[in-house]
Amino acid sequence: MSSQISEIEQEQLIEKLEIFKIHGRDKHGRKILRIIGKSFPARFLSLDVLKNYLESKIYPRLGRKPFAVLYIHTGVQRTENFPGISSLRTIYESIPLNVRDNLQELYFLHPGLQSRLFLATAGRFLFSGGLYGKLRYTSRVDYLWEHVRRNEIEIPEFVYDHDDDLEYRPMMDYGQESDHARVFTGATNVDSSVSSFSMRCIS
Repeated sequence: MSSQISEIEQEQLIEKLEIFKIHGRDKHGRKILRIIGKSFPARFLSLDVLKNYLESKIYPRLGRKPFAVLYIHTGVQRTENFPGISSLRTIYESIPLNVRDNLQELYFLHPGLQSRLFLATAGRFLFSGGLYGKLRYTSRVDYLWEHVRRNEIEIPEFVYDHDDDLEYRPMMDYGQESDHARVFTGATNVDSSVSSFSMRCIS
């Protein structure tokens, strides 16, 4: 990840895009940390800023009780919002042990074929502490409600749109049909988010 804006601007960008949000609970009553992968501006955030943000704004709010993570992978593109394998490992290893131990479930919504293959082959070796065993793939939003309290968490509209695409084009689930044509057309661009946010809130 490379930084092209100041540290203060990066922190404000994280807040503006609501990449990380603690709200809602799963069926076991555990808090949920929702992460929207599509909103992650990988090209604009430094690892240090991200780690400091998590340490100051997210981990304290999780408390000392078990919690779950809902990671929404919908619309993630490697060149735009994927921080890279080494960065992911660095971020994971910087998480305090008590926080890692309290993570009970990781709900992975809309996993693509590449992410499934990567996690199946390398995930268990890259992420220590049994994270791989806590991973729960969820291919449709409707299946998520088997684990998460539906009325307590917000799911972005583009996620439901992707569900509709999957219903009509099921081969997208297996990577045999590209989902770029519809899922990414008209999607919010990170560059435009940064420029418009900077003009309104950082000047």
